Amino acid sequence: MMMTGLHTVSDIFCVGCGSIVGWKYEAAHEKSQRYKEGKFILERFKVSGPDGSHYWGVTHDAHHGGGSDTDDL
Repeated sequence: MMMTGLHTVSDIFCVGCGSIVGWKYEAAHEKSQRYKEGKFILERFKVSGPDGSHYWGVTHDAHHGGGSDTDDL
């Protein structure tokens, strides 16, 4: 049970250390929440970048207009 209703989720874990770093929505039991099915959440404070830095502490330049984190790769 989550704040937005009942969901079936799967854990996402790091293949390097085995820590759980997020979850994937497998099923939403309320019709209004079904848009989440197949989507995932990564908790930034649990994920490290390739250089060992944490993404949650990263600040973007003012001209960065948004988009996904993969835009920076």
